[in-house]
Amino acid sequence: MPTASPATLPAAPRTLPPLTAQADLLVSRGVVGPDVLAPDALRSAAAGLEATAPDGALLVVHPRLLPPSALAGHLRRTATVRRRPVERAGFVVVDMPDVDEFAPVPGVDVPDADVYAVAAPDRGDDMANWSPEEAAPEIAGRGSSPLTLAEGIHWALQAPAALERNLCFMTIGSRLRRADGTYDARTPAVWISNGTGRDGSERRGAPKVGWCWWRNRHTWLGFASTSARTS
Repeated sequence: MPTASPATLPAAPRTLPPLTAQADLLVSRGVVGPDVLAPDALRSAAAGLEATAPDGALLVVHPRLLPPSALAGHLRRTATVRRRPVERAGFVVVDMPDVDEFAPVPGVDVPDADVYAVAAPDRGDDMANWSPEEAAPEIAGRGSSPLTLAEGIHWALQAPAALERNLCFMTIGSRLRRADGTYDARTPAVWISNGTGRDGSERRGAPKVGWCWWRNRHTWLGFASTSARTS
């Protein structure tokens, strides 16, 4: 399998804030409101999880309440355009209208709870330039679980530094199963748009929810994973 030299990789994204602070961010940014989940219920759930979840855990609102299509637009990243900082909003690529139909694959056990915690995510930088097909058994062999797309978007929302130019991540815990039981070859990922093609130049530097082929390799994409989920 392809390898990446640790000496060439950037530092891992900074530790996430406490779960209660993450809940506050979701409320203050308008990601969560009464139409999704009562803010007080979110804060209460976060406080309960904070008592047992490990340091650096990620707070996740279940995608049945907050699907990827609703989450993506809340992503933010500061890009440099003509030497000036510009805030870019996240988006889903146009050829992924079925983004919310990508569901957890067998073996990825998402808690049946409105709010749950994901143990400190790992971006999987050491697997950059691996294909999803190659990375899946490696992640399992490490005793870890790949992040779902919803979890990956939550991570990029809470920690924008998780997306770095030339090093972002795939979320192979989510795939789209066809009617015949086989999987669609598209595999979801979160990275930074170059503003080319159908993305549009106005999205250069924006957080992007898109996809790559199951058997293709990309030098700028690792494979996000976690050691555990708790509720």
